[in-house]
Amino acid sequence: MRNIRAGRWLVKGPGGASPGRKKRFTAGRPLRSGWRPATGGWAAAAMVPALIFAAAGTHWLTSSVDVTPTGDPEPIAERGSGHGRGLGQYGALDYAKKGWSAEQIVAHYYPDATIGTLPTTQITVRLQGRDDKTLDVYSDSGLSVAGRQAAPGEAVHLTPTASGANVTITAGCTGNVVWEGQTDNPWVDPIDPGPARPAAEHLTLCDGDTAYRGSLGVALDGAAFRTVNYVDIEDYLLAVVPVEMQPNWADQGGAEALRAQAIAARSYAAAEKRTDYAQTCDTTDCQVYGGSGTEDERTTTAVESTRGVVLMKGGAVLRAEYSASSDADSEGEDALASAPPASVPGVKPDPTAPDSTNPATPKLGETEVVGPLSPIDEKYRELGGLDSSLGAPVGPEFLLPEGAGKFRIYGNGVIVWTETLGARAMDASFLTENLDALTE
Repeated sequence: MRNIRAGRWLVKGPGGASPGRKKRFTAGRPLRSGWRPATGGWAAAAMVPALIFAAAGTHWLTSSVDVTPTGDPEPIAERGSGHGRGLGQYGALDYAKKGWSAEQIVAHYYPDATIGTLPTTQITVRLQGRDDKTLDVYSDSGLSVAGRQAAPGEAVHLTPTASGANVTITAGCTGNVVWEGQTDNPWVDPIDPGPARPAAEHLTLCDGDTAYRGSLGVALDGAAFRTVNYVDIEDYLLAVVPVEMQPNWADQGGAEALRAQAIAARSYAAAEKRTDYAQTCDTTDCQVYGGSGTEDERTTTAVESTRGVVLMKGGAVLRAEYSASSDADSEGEDALASAPPASVPGVKPDPTAPDSTNPATPKLGETEVVGPLSPIDEKYRELGGLDSSLGAPVGPEFLLPEGAGKFRIYGNGVIVWTETLGARAMDASFLTENLDALTE
């Protein structure tokens, strides 16, 4: 994965000149938010198990994620090529079919990593297929550029300049000129720049009709034109996972492989630092990113159920490489996957990460990816896993205050485990009723 020479980046960010909206940044590219421990958005829901079980304590800690695998993966023939670093996709599929969770799979392929959680994060993605082209874009719901609103049916054309961009708004992609001018903020914004917006609001390229979530902008790399997508990382992953791993693997017992892929892809993107104007790119030079038209509900479930979860190493997000097979020579780890490991063995570490053989390298985060199969995972699988009424998990396991037990939150409920009660599942309606009673 080669580095790309940095060029000049124009100075204002998406939304910077839009009426009534705060600038996203005022100099340079949008800076990626730093990592913080895995509590964040789950804090309110995390109170529920403690309240119900009347456990003492005033704060939350992340717990160990239990990942010792069970089940014997099927033998893997030569399926696809690999560079020998990180997750092997076909291997992950076989492990998933034998009952391994996503956490177990990533522990197997990234043995020196731990799990952390990103806060809300936006990234910039160079659209390499648009190198040396102007940006020509429309939206079915309208868009904004240079402090102006373009109506549905109108298209915006941006040409980067040393100070920003030349802007032309036309009726349709090839119609009469409605307005033209210059701007020092070379971005086109959707009508609502927030994440998880409907397809009608996505920005669509005039040539090819490829649509993207987030904002689109232009930059100069020396004298060359570049197009950049500024997008929430979770929205970005919705169009990465389905083109990096086959969505129909979910129909073959491989849903946990898709979830593992989402964790690896999120980690890789968050750790990327390609150029001044774009953190990552949309081709195999980085990760393939196909725009919102490539999204699939099966991989969307994988992304949403691992929201924010990343692999950590050396106090930073791990640049978690992966390939079709983790065997560079077809004789390595994947070829031996017919036997379950007594412990989780290693594969080649990421070459850009700190030296994992150095005993001074700290263990990262508070969520270790080692240990026996979790009783919470066992209960979840007993209930039907992703097909159960609980839905998909939305984060790793947490400790109850004072170590009274553990819990994990799912889309429609929670599983709580204590030594005396064992693992108990509670659906959303039960939690709502009890939370209302406890907060009256």
